[in-house]
Amino acid sequence: MSKTVIVTGSSKGIGAATAIMFAQKGYNVVINYNQSYESASLLCKSLTANGYSVITQKANVSNKLEVDLMVKETLYKFGTLDILVNNAGIAFQGLLTDTDEIDFDRIIDINLKGVFNCCKAVLPSMISRQAGKIINISSMWGQVGASCEVAYSAAKAGVIGLTKALAKEVAPSGITVNAIAPGLIETNMNSNLTIEELTDFVSTIPLGRMGSADEIAAAVDFLASDKADYITGQVLGINGGLVV
Repeated sequence: MSKTVIVTGSSKGIGAATAIMFAQKGYNVVINYNQSYESASLLCKSLTANGYSVITQKANVSNKLEVDLMVKETLYKFGTLDILVNNAGIAFQGLLTDTDEIDFDRIIDINLKGVFNCCKAVLPSMISRQAGKIINISSMWGQVGASCEVAYSAAKAGVIGLTKALAKEVAPSGITVNAIAPGLIETNMNSNLTIEELTDFVSTIPLGRMGSADEIAAAVDFLASDKADYITGQVLGINGGLVV
């Protein structure tokens, strides 16, 4: 039986690259989206046209009921759920003094509470099988913090804390939980940066370039494989040497 993976926020960017990688490796893939229906549908159609087992599932990860339904639909469709990749997230830039409570709550709800909701929804199935892998996409800003991104940094730091604590909690059930902390990756999330800002940012990266979504997907591939069975509670930084 083919393994099944849910990749949240996988209509584009890192999530889409990850979904494509899993599909090409023969997994049943659930492409999760919230608002990006067209992107998710196009990705699903392109993959199914090539014979891959892929479906889309709408769910706002900050909404527990929608997440629970997504997991139930996945189990009904494929009978198993082996891997969860918590990738869904949003960015926000601004001084703390210019960040209102609504903005802060939205960042925390999607970037951190969403991870909590998804983990809680998949764990009963994984625990019953005594197997499973959870991979959380954090950020280098969750490791070191970013000026003008206090809410985002706090949420991503929370993802790292959640990863480490949950890894200890579910290890006796044969489940691993790890995080990836990407640096500057060439995705739409950085589209708000000007050419000058990107150039300045890249100049601070020891490897001298932005990373690609495929490079993050490759790391997810490793952590999801049996080669990583003895790795849990870890944070893999993929940042071109910017954070060491």
